[in-house]
Amino acid sequence: MRFAFWRTGSVREWVVRVMPKSAPAADEPIARPAAASVAGDLDLSALGQALARNKRWIIVPTLLAAVLSILVVNLITPRYKSEARILIDGRENVFLRPNGERTEERSALDPEAVTSQVQLLLSRDLAREVIKKNKLAELPEFDPVLRGISPLRSLLALFGIGRDPFSLTPEERVLDSYFDRYTAYAVDKSRVVVIEFQSQDPDLAARVANSIADGYLVLQQNARQEQAKAASQWLSGEIDNLRKKVADAESRVEDFRSKSSLFVGTNNTTLSNQQLGELNTQLNNARALKSDAESKARLIREMLQSGRPIEASEVLNSELIRRLAEQRVTLRGQLAEQSSTLLDGHPRIKELKAQLVDLDGQIRDEAAKIARSLENDARIASGRVDGLSASLDQLKRQATSTNGDDVKLRALDREAKAQRDLLETYLAKYREANTRENIDAAPADGRIISRASVSNVPAYPRKLPIVLIATLATLMLSAGTIATGELLRITAPRLTAPRAEAVFVPPPAGKRAPQAAAAAATVSVPEPPVAVPAQEIAESRLNRPAEFTEIEQLAEELRAAGEAAHKITVLGTASGESITWTALTLARLIARHARVVLVDLSASSLAMSAASVDPAAPGLAELMLGEASFSQVITRDRQSRVHLVSSGRSGSDRALLQSPRLSLAIDALLRVYDHLLLDAGAASDLPAELLTAQARAVVVPEASMPADARAVMCDQLQAVGFSDVKMLSEPASPPDAVDSGPRVVAA
Repeated sequence: MRFAFWRTGSVREWVVRVMPKSAPAADEPIARPAAASVAGDLDLSALGQALARNKRWIIVPTLLAAVLSILVVNLITPRYKSEARILIDGRENVFLRPNGERTEERSALDPEAVTSQVQLLLSRDLAREVIKKNKLAELPEFDPVLRGISPLRSLLALFGIGRDPFSLTPEERVLDSYFDRYTAYAVDKSRVVVIEFQSQDPDLAARVANSIADGYLVLQQNARQEQAKAASQWLSGEIDNLRKKVADAESRVEDFRSKSSLFVGTNNTTLSNQQLGELNTQLNNARALKSDAESKARLIREMLQSGRPIEASEVLNSELIRRLAEQRVTLRGQLAEQSSTLLDGHPRIKELKAQLVDLDGQIRDEAAKIARSLENDARIASGRVDGLSASLDQLKRQATSTNGDDVKLRALDREAKAQRDLLETYLAKYREANTRENIDAAPADGRIISRASVSNVPAYPRKLPIVLIATLATLMLSAGTIATGELLRITAPRLTAPRAEAVFVPPPAGKRAPQAAAAAATVSVPEPPVAVPAQEIAESRLNRPAEFTEIEQLAEELRAAGEAAHKITVLGTASGESITWTALTLARLIARHARVVLVDLSASSLAMSAASVDPAAPGLAELMLGEASFSQVITRDRQSRVHLVSSGRSGSDRALLQSPRLSLAIDALLRVYDHLLLDAGAASDLPAELLTAQARAVVVPEASMPADARAVMCDQLQAVGFSDVKMLSEPASPPDAVDSGPRVVAA
């Protein structure tokens, strides 16, 4: 973006001066805290010296805590811990399973099942059995009433801090002591449950831990036997009822069958159905015989009529046909023999031929008789078919009339069968349950894999850790108390300093050291505030330059505008560092009552670097490249609450300020801060939208710029999109800088 700024002649160089470093006179006290650095950080060396001065208040309490902790851990009655382990594997004898489950594999136990077994180990019923078995109620260790109640404990119980043992029953007192010393838990990623018990007597601790493990297995076995006993009792009653129901159902079936004449034949079928089946079979056989006889007779007739040789099996199998065929073969052999010596007209030849013709006629006559016999058989089979068909029709009509009764009979039979099957199932389960009930060693869900042994090492108290923790805690508490007191003493002058004024007042020029004049033209880091009399503050106000008053009034107007002055662009025609110095001064004034960030969009400015607590911090160029984050590019002003963001380190590419990501970064800053100031410099290479979008303009002109040029420039700026344009009378100079921190006034 390049505005038509008015410029005159050559550009003049401005000498950058940021709060000249002043050496206070010998008689002027400097308000510098003893443990604070120039940047306001704490002086760790001063804290170390304070701790060294008060070392006796650290060493003595630490030694006392060590001695007292040693005495206490030796006075406490030690407890010994024993441990037993149980594997939860869901064991079950395969011979005790139902018949239908003997070939099935039981699924592995899930973590919830193991946790449930842990809760069973912690049950009060098991605890009562263990207490009774080991006579724990007779031991003073488990019943506090037997060993006597201390007055302190009685007093605490009176105020409701502790429990009064006399308000509890003996069983409750013993159970409380028992569970205080008893722990059961499951080992991670396994089905192993650990039982731990503590006692003053190591033998008793091991004995109780083993008793808990044994009692757990016995409890499970008893539960299984009780379950089988309850099942057998219930099944016994159900079996008696089912027997009566089966008898009633079967009697109803037989009564209905006798009344309906639905007698049962072979294969558990009714007689009518059995007769229908038999008649149907006979009818099919008769029809087959009839069809076979008719086919054979028709075939023989066709052979006789056509004069073909008769080759039917019924004809060939006939004994007469077989003899005639043999005679015919003999005659043909003789004819062939005589024909070799005799002529056809010889009487012997004629005789043989006549005999062959007669034999052929006899064969054909016999075949005709066989055909007539087959036709007679077909007529007989036809009559049988007609008779069987009539009988079958009669049985069908009879069966149709008894279908309703048959349906009712089948329903009654199904009901009786269902009752009978249920009875048989209950009988099988009853036998299995009765067998399990009578077995003394029913398998439990777990088995002991490690029994408790007597321990010789106390589990409580842990002497060395307790002594170390008490000693280190006392050491840290003593050192922390002394360090806190020193920090409060160090920061007390800073917290109680007068805040009536909002600017740091430099010492008068007449009281400066001679070296200050030589350093006035160089960039230097400002010293901490100097305490000066109130009269000198008033004189400095009277001698305040006019442009400072103008900037202060502008800052008050922008602060009062609120959201309307959320974004402020500082630009102009002035050369050198005047624009940057004016923006920094304006930001410091606004930062008295609001959160302000100053973003440097001009070339690398020495004034901005000198004002920052971290001159080498990255800037917008590194943020656009992704080499730095917001927390790294935002630094703090040395003399105020203003936050600073530079354009980038020296030598960075200013073309990165044209990136669209720069607008996103500016929007992010607008959401965090009350006022955002953009040091745009001459705005020669910056996007117009970035500077003008919802922004006010503050113009820093050159002193020689005429009034008409200033008016034209204001019009041009409003035309490009600024909501408001404020033209300063002349640029500010570095010596007129204003610090927004509190004035330090010596009373």
